[in-house]
Amino acid sequence: MAGLETNQVASFLPFLAAYNLCACILMGWDKHQARRDARRVPERMLFAVALTGGAPGIMAGMYLFHHKTRHLSFVFGIPAIIALQLGLLWWFAR
Repeated sequence: MAGLETNQVASFLPFLAAYNLCACILMGWDKHQARRDARRVPERMLFAVALTGGAPGIMAGMYLFHHKTRHLSFVFGIPAIIALQLGLLWWFAR
């Protein structure tokens, strides 16, 4: 199996950075909505964003906004998703 080319990874990084910024903002929005007792972002959506590449942004938002830090599914689940994604990245890059 051929590894990933450096230019393939480099061209994907701006998209990934923007996606993670949006993921972090989404956590901030959910915290804002929670304080207002308004319509929330479903946890299923937050995990979907994490699984599709936004896990670092979700994790940053968790600790930046002190949101979902008492939910064990997030405290353990988001780092597990990051580990899985890093493992897949390593697998495809070799």
